[in-house]
Amino acid sequence: MKRSLIIFALTAMSFAGCKKFLDVNQNPNKPSDVSESLLLSPIEAAVSQYIVAGNASSLINQWMQNCVPNQPLPNTVNYMVTSSTFDDFWNSFYVPVMNNLYLLNRQANVNGNGMYAGISKVLTAYTLGTATDLWGNIPFSESFNGVGNSTPVYDSQETIYTTVQSLLDSAIIQLNEGKGQNPGTADYYYSGDMGKWVKMAYTLKARYYMHLTKAPGHTAAQQASLALTALNSGMTSNDDDCYFAYTGTSTSSNAWYLHFYNTSTLVLSSRYVDSLKSRNDPRLPFLAGKAKNTGLYTGNDIGSGAGILDDYSVAGSFYGGISSNVYILNAAEALFLKAEATLINSGYAVAQPIFRQAVAENILKLGVDTNGTAAQTYLAKYSVLSAANALQQIIEEKATANFFSPEIWVDWRRTGYPVLKVITNNNISEIPRRFLYPLNEATANPRSEQSAKLTDKVWWDS
Repeated sequence: MKRSLIIFALTAMSFAGCKKFLDVNQNPNKPSDVSESLLLSPIEAAVSQYIVAGNASSLINQWMQNCVPNQPLPNTVNYMVTSSTFDDFWNSFYVPVMNNLYLLNRQANVNGNGMYAGISKVLTAYTLGTATDLWGNIPFSESFNGVGNSTPVYDSQETIYTTVQSLLDSAIIQLNEGKGQNPGTADYYYSGDMGKWVKMAYTLKARYYMHLTKAPGHTAAQQASLALTALNSGMTSNDDDCYFAYTGTSTSSNAWYLHFYNTSTLVLSSRYVDSLKSRNDPRLPFLAGKAKNTGLYTGNDIGSGAGILDDYSVAGSFYGGISSNVYILNAAEALFLKAEATLINSGYAVAQPIFRQAVAENILKLGVDTNGTAAQTYLAKYSVLSAANALQQIIEEKATANFFSPEIWVDWRRTGYPVLKVITNNNISEIPRRFLYPLNEATANPRSEQSAKLTDKVWWDS
C-alpha cells in the first residue's frame, strides 16, 4: 500500500481546477519540503475527481440503473467485470488521496497547524468510509506508517468503521480549536471556514452511524439515536454544501461532464429518466438533458444494448455541465438521514416535516421556485409519508438529491430501495453487493478476503 508520492506530484498537475501544484523537483517523501497549502488543494481536487465522481462512481450508477453505456451487451451495466477492472479504482483511493492525506495530517500536526490536520482527518474518514463500503475489509492500520510496508494486513470492516468515527471525533476537536494557519483559499471546499468543516464532520458521523442499522451487534434504534445526536451539530441548509467548483475550461471540467461527453457512450437510463417524468418532478430539466435528435427526455432501456447515441438524454445542466459543481456532501443528506433516523425511533408522522423539508431544500437548490405550482404539486404528492411507504419515499428522494453519489448503492444494499430489476449475464444473476478486489493488489499482497465474489455481502450488509 505504501506508494511513492512522486505519482501524486505528477498527477496533481492534471487535476481540473487546481491553482497550486507540488514542485516535482522537491523530494515528495519529505513532507517538510511541501507546505500544507500546496498539499491540500490537489488532494481536494482528487477527492472530487476520483472518489466522488470517478470511474468507480460511474460503475456504481450503472449498477443502480441511473446510467448505461450505449454499447452492445454484455458490458459493465450487466455486471461484466473482472478483478482487473478495479485496479485503477483501488489505486485512486490509496495513492492520490489517502496516502497524501496521511502526509498532510502528519506534517500539519508537526507544524502545529491543527486546522489542516482536522481537514485531513475529515477527508480521510470520508475516503476510508467510501472505500470500505465498496470492498469490505481493506488495508489501513499498516498502510501509511512510514516503513514502506508493501503487504499490510486487511483491517476488518467493523474496525474500519471504528477508525472512521475516531478520525471524525479527533477532527472535530482540532477544527474547533482553530490552531495554526488557516487554509483560506487553499481550501477549495470551504475557504477555511472551520465551522462548516465541523458541520460536515458531524454529518459524516451520522452517515456512518446509519450505515450500521442492520450490522451485527448493532440495532437500528441505537444507530438512529447516535445519528440524531450527531445531526444536532451537522449541516442544516444548502449553504452548508461541500462541493468542488469547476470553471468549465479544458483544464477545469466537471468529472460528470467528462463521463457523459468525453466517453461518447454513457447516457441516462430509461429507469432514471422515466421515474422523473412519471412523477412530474420539477427537477427533471436540471437533472436530465433533452436528447439531441428528438428534443425529448429519453433514456436507454437497460439491457437493450446500443441505440443511436443522440436519441438519449445525458446528465442535465445542474450536475452534468462542464462547469457544474461536484458535490462532496449535500446538506440535504443530513435532512434525509434525520428523517430516516426519526422514522426508526419516532414513526413516520414525526419524520414527515423533516422529510418534506429535505425534499423542498433540494428542489430549491436546483433553482426551482418552491412556491410555484409545479413544486407545490410535487411536494403535496410525494413528500407525504405513510406507514406503508415511509422508508421507500425517504430513500428514493434521498437518491434524487444525492445525484449519482456512491451513497445510493449503500442505501440500496441496506434498505432494498429503490426497487431494481436484475440485468443478468452468463456469470451473475444478482445485482452486485460489493466490488472485487483488484488484480494488482491480489498479486502484490495476497489475502484471503480477495476470494470474495460480487454477490457476497460486506459486514454491515446483513
